[in-house]
Amino acid sequence: MLEGIKILDFTHRLPGPLAGKILCDMGAEVIKVEDIKHKDPFLSGMFSEFDQSFENWYEELNKNKQVIRLDFKSPTIKQEVKKLLENCQGLLLSLSPKLKASLGLTDEHLNHLPLAVVELEASSTHNKAMHDLNALAISGFLSLHVAHEDAPIIAPPFMPVAGIAFGQQVATQLLANIIQSTRTKGFVKSVSYLHDTAEAILHPFWSTTLRNQKKTKFLHNGAYPCYSLYRTLDAQYVAVAAVEDKFWTDLKETFAIDLPLERRFETSDNAFNAVASVFAKLTADEIEMRAKNKELCLSIVRKIS
Repeated sequence: MLEGIKILDFTHRLPGPLAGKILCDMGAEVIKVEDIKHKDPFLSGMFSEFDQSFENWYEELNKNKQVIRLDFKSPTIKQEVKKLLENCQGLLLSLSPKLKASLGLTDEHLNHLPLAVVELEASSTHNKAMHDLNALAISGFLSLHVAHEDAPIIAPPFMPVAGIAFGQQVATQLLANIIQSTRTKGFVKSVSYLHDTAEAILHPFWSTTLRNQKKTKFLHNGAYPCYSLYRTLDAQYVAVAAVEDKFWTDLKETFAIDLPLERRFETSDNAFNAVASVFAKLTADEIEMRAKNKELCLSIVRKIS
């Protein structure tokens, strides 16, 4: 799909490399350029030192790219980067102003080229120092995560939702810039922001109207018994998402659940317990066997042991 498109990726950690992965998966030639000494923090440095899972993230995000490591302090580094830029259509950047200047990647160095650029930054309105959790908090979306909690310590969501959305937005923005650059045969650059992207992409799902209503329970975070997780006899879980009439009717008949169709959106404990009590008497294998070859919107969640 994107064969013949060459993209240089001077980003690190999650969003930029994810954007590069998306474009690489579409057929673009993506070359990730790192400093030979410092590399990517997910692979070498603080992140990889305290949590080795970041090394796996690095491998997954970059495994199909060509990774080139250069001495960013070499006296010939500008010439080396300039060579890489030949026949390049796209550029991803997340470097300090000083490093961009020393590598020859400032706007002044690039604006004569037919090149599409997206630069990644934290926020257009808030402090520059920001991680995924900060973007979710500032945007207001962590309020849902803590709405029904009162524990002194609450674990954050595992998935870095803001960073994932940001990476997808960056990939989309670079594609748009490449199209514009191809049309004009000129330099096209935009800046994308972690916080701003979280605000724009996630806002429709918890809008100002819903926030003003003080509503914190929805279908997708367990408001109704037809869309929830239930513990099984062998301490596994079953994910039930039987929202539509057909799926709930078939689920009810398959497992003899004593909750009529019209009560599947009831929020009482009795409604939830009517479902939970059924699955609590069956093992995950028994549930899976009963559901075999049936369209029930039901899936087994096996715990990590």
